[in-house]
Amino acid sequence: MKTVFTENAPAAIGPYSQAKIVGNLVFTSGQIPVNPATSQIESTTVEGQTKQVCENVAALLKASGSSIEKVIKTVCFLSDMKDFAAFNAVYEQYFTSKPARSCVAVRDIPKNSLVEIEAIAEI
Repeated sequence: MKTVFTENAPAAIGPYSQAKIVGNLVFTSGQIPVNPATSQIESTTVEGQTKQVCENVAALLKASGSSIEKVIKTVCFLSDMKDFAAFNAVYEQYFTSKPARSCVAVRDIPKNSLVEIEAIAEI
């Protein structure tokens, strides 16, 4: 098992790794819309936050020797299901291979984010 770290994605804000590699799979921790360059959430819209989250996931996958095209499964969390259509409009621009997915609304996401995504990908 290998631990992944990249400065191109937000640092973990708790006792966990950005991602782990086991065999030929990479498992990312949930990514929220923190810009790794500023350590801030810069967008207040679900579209802007989803874009940043997808960029963070892509950076972790690249650091792992994978890519967003090799994602097998995502788990997506929204703070409000009314944002589902807007979230999907951005998500589908990144996850063009249409991986398996779960998407649920949750009560709270760290740092009051509107969206969080975790991914499993092949290396």
